[in-house]
Amino acid sequence: MKSLKIGKYELNSRLIVGSGKYENFQQTKDATIASGSELITVAIRRVNITNKNEENLLDYFKDTNIKLLPNSAGCFTADEAINTFRLMREATNIDIIKLEVIADAKKTLYPDVIETIKACKILKDDGFTVMAYTSDDPIIAKKLEDAGADAVMPLAAPIGSGLGVQNPYNIAFIKDAVCVPVIVDAGLGSASDASWAMELGADAILANTAIAQAKDPINMAKAFKYATIAGRLSYLSGRIPKKPYATASSPIDGLIQF
Repeated sequence: MKSLKIGKYELNSRLIVGSGKYENFQQTKDATIASGSELITVAIRRVNITNKNEENLLDYFKDTNIKLLPNSAGCFTADEAINTFRLMREATNIDIIKLEVIADAKKTLYPDVIETIKACKILKDDGFTVMAYTSDDPIIAKKLEDAGADAVMPLAAPIGSGLGVQNPYNIAFIKDAVCVPVIVDAGLGSASDASWAMELGADAILANTAIAQAKDPINMAKAFKYATIAGRLSYLSGRIPKKPYATASSPIDGLIQF
C-alpha cells in the first residue's frame, strides 16, 4: 500500500493512536508500538511534553520512530488553540498538530467548527501542518480544506462513546468533497469499527479510548493495526455489489449428469 501523506509528512501506518486514559506512560508506549502507529496524539494542556523536570511523555518515545501529534483538547476558542500551539512549538519545535476547538464540554464534546476554521487559517499561516478535528459534515470539511487544513478528521461518533461510525454516508460524502486525507476520528469502539471506517474510504483512523480502556490494551492495539490494514486492502480491492438474492459460487451450466 502507498504511504499516507499529510502535508510534508509521510507515514507508512494509517493508524494514529491517542495517549490518554492509559495506566501510565510505559503502557502508552507499549500499546503504541504494538499498534504499528507512527503518530501519537497528546493533549498538551493535560499531558506533560514540555517540562523536562517532570515525567515527560517525550522521553518514552525518544528512542522510537513515533512522532508526537500535539492536540488542543481543552480549548474552547480559536485564540486559545492558537496561543496553545504557539507556546508548544517554542518549547518543542513540533509543527504537526491536531486542531481541536470544543463547543460542548458537558455532554457531546462536539467541535465548534466556526472557531476551528478561524484557527486553522491562522495556524496554517504560522507554518503548522494542521490536522483538523471536525463534525461529519462535508461542507465544513471543504471549508477546512480551503482554510489550509492538511487533513480533516471527522468524528465517527462522540469522543469516547465507542458507538462506531454513525453516519457512514457522510464519510463517503466528505471523501468526495475534499482532496486532503480524511481521517476518521473519535467514537470507534472495536477493531471491526476501524476496518469498516477504512472500507468506507477513509485514508486513516485515529483511536484512543477503544485501545487504552480495553481489558488488554496491547492486544487491542494489535487488533486495530491489522483491522486498519485489512480495511484499506478491502477498499482498494473493491467489494462486490450487494444483491437481494443468491448467486451460486459455481456456474450451473454444464453440470455433470448422473
